Amino acid sequence: MDDAEGPGALSDLCLAQVCRSLDALCSRRADDSMCLIWAPLFPQEMADQLLHKMATKGILNDTTVGIFRNSEELRLRRASIRFCSVSAEAFRLALCSHRLQELDASWVSGGLTGANIVSSLASNPECRSSLQRLTLCGLHLDWESLGDDEHAGFSSLRGLRTLNLANTDLKDAVLEDICTLPQLESLDISCSGVTQLTALLICKNTLKSFTAYQLRQLDMSPARLLSVLSQLHALRHLDFSDDHLSVDDSDGRDGDETVRQLLEGSPQVLPSLVSLDISGRKRVMEAALRAFVQARSGLVFLGLLATGASSCDVLSSQKNLKVTGEANENQLCEALRRYRDRECFIREALVNLYNRITDIDKPRPDMLKLVLSGMQSHPNSLHVHLVATACVFNLTTQDLAEAMPVSLISCTATQLLHSMKTFPSHQQVQKNCLLALCSEYILQDVPFDKYLAATLVINWLSSHADPTLQRMAVAVISILVAKLSTEETAQLAKDVFIMKQLLAIVQQKAMVGVVDSTLKFALSALWNLTDEMPTAARNFIECQGLELYEEVLESYYTEPSIQQKVLGLLNNLAEVEELKSDLMEEDLLEHVLSLLQDSQVEVGVRYFAAGILAHLASRPEAWTLDDELRDTILQKLHASIMTWTQVEREMVSYRSFSPFFRLLQTCQPSGVQLWAVWAIHLVCSQNTSHYRSMLEQEGVTELLKALDAHPDTHSDIKVLANSILQMVEQHQSHTGLLHKHIEP
Repeated sequence: MDDAEGPGALSDLCLAQVCRSLDALCSRRADDSMCLIWAPLFPQEMADQLLHKMATKGILNDTTVGIFRNSEELRLRRASIRFCSVSAEAFRLALCSHRLQELDASWVSGGLTGANIVSSLASNPECRSSLQRLTLCGLHLDWESLGDDEHAGFSSLRGLRTLNLANTDLKDAVLEDICTLPQLESLDISCSGVTQLTALLICKNTLKSFTAYQLRQLDMSPARLLSVLSQLHALRHLDFSDDHLSVDDSDGRDGDETVRQLLEGSPQVLPSLVSLDISGRKRVMEAALRAFVQARSGLVFLGLLATGASSCDVLSSQKNLKVTGEANENQLCEALRRYRDRECFIREALVNLYNRITDIDKPRPDMLKLVLSGMQSHPNSLHVHLVATACVFNLTTQDLAEAMPVSLISCTATQLLHSMKTFPSHQQVQKNCLLALCSEYILQDVPFDKYLAATLVINWLSSHADPTLQRMAVAVISILVAKLSTEETAQLAKDVFIMKQLLAIVQQKAMVGVVDSTLKFALSALWNLTDEMPTAARNFIECQGLELYEEVLESYYTEPSIQQKVLGLLNNLAEVEELKSDLMEEDLLEHVLSLLQDSQVEVGVRYFAAGILAHLASRPEAWTLDDELRDTILQKLHASIMTWTQVEREMVSYRSFSPFFRLLQTCQPSGVQLWAVWAIHLVCSQNTSHYRSMLEQEGVTELLKALDAHPDTHSDIKVLANSILQMVEQHQSHTGLLHKHIEP
């Protein structure tokens, strides 16, 4: 989600290709782990990046991690296996032979415990001294499994400077072992089971950063706790924040009191502090906060979200001080940036942000990125997504999305689809997502999974009848269906459920004779869904769509916009050989013929009426009605088409010209041929560059030349055929001349 638009870094593209090609590049060992058939000496940073890429793509497991057993060519220094499924044995064999400097194994599944990791790392003498940063968030430590092995504890990793054990089952005894590390500078024990912090005094001269968010099992009096903290002479960063949304307020009272005493205490307590986070604490008084800040000129960060004190006047006078809080947008953005992994603070920040951006009129891509980051960090949190999707709508509404990088809006659309998929039965989340997606710019011009979007919106539509939301949903579906590839449309067309949903909306509107955008969008979606899609056309017939459309055609006789969409779909049906018999209804064809001949009817309506008749009349062997009617149709086709004026606006587009092949044969009646060449001339004159290659690749130019050369071809048809061929030739000449001028 970088600001800059353009292709990705070459190294990133290469690593992505390696990830996609692992099966082809690797052989298998006896234990089914992968081994690169041939491995060059990777630049060291590239080996780290490859491991990280495999982890983020979700393909790192016991089998694939095997490629890193080759520690000669693939030399790891900064290894990340976050959220991967790796067993203890696979971890030991693949990663522990490397001279690691950093390891992030947070939230790893597959049975790998903290004890497994530490003992395996300690088995490599080089790792014991080289490893400086270790992150094991969310792991079960299972320390008892180590027994009495004194060489397998954290203290055996003598080079460790930074250790993160947030959200683990860390206990006091292990903390005591950790604090004996001679170079320990940064420690995070948030949300752990620690009850005493006295062990910190062992590393009081080295510990610079201590994070203790939500230590709910801490059992120390405020005075004793403050005494320990005040003796940490090297401490510069202290995080003693708490979950303000916790059900039991009593759990945090001692902590709140400790914070109160710290703020009101002597400036000689922690005088070197440059960063203090007390977000979520409940007894923060502005007077005490003011005195604390004024006594510490070196402060660069204060965490005050959900304390009620972030509006304190002293904060605005400190130019270099960053604050998390709810007093202004900067504080909220800082909160979203710093508290990515803390759901309660993300929720709090998003709620306050939403209230501030309801009338936003300037693009804020920086803010949108932070909102998306919160959603991605808490993919299953309803509370986060409920507010975040509302924020996304406010940040992308009107023309705001168009002023932001396309890649960012693409990520936004993808995240909205994830929310819809994750919370299918929560009406407000679905509504927020739909409101945000219902943008012509996003649907037309921004790349994202439009097939998934169409299926999600259609499923949502089936259980909601709110007119406003129904209109938006149908509009979204209508645009998305037109943007799908032929393969995706074919896949969607197989679903009878979709056809039934859209036809139900048409019927609902037609019963009361209303003409609104919902009806028009539903008709457009059905039209696009059946375009060169025999399966969808068949489903339409089986769902009694033809009977419904005959009624709509008659009842909306004075509405050309409705008639054109109805006739456009019937045109699609007429192109399908096995469905032509379903259209052989005398009343229907006579009604269509009357539209063709009515000079008061718009050309757009007469065009599609003529298309239906041309397709049906092109096969005399399949004609089951009176021959006199066919003769009349053929005669009126030619005469009517010759009265049409050129259409300026784009009226129709074609996926291919294959439906015209039969109509362009020299043996066809002139009325059939004339409609086909008029149609091709229409689209080519409006978009020559797009259709020129289609004409040549599909052999249409040869058919036109054959028509032009045949002695029995009507002169009216020859004129149009020649005009099309000239357009193609002139475009080729122009393109060739352009290429000639830009040659070096």
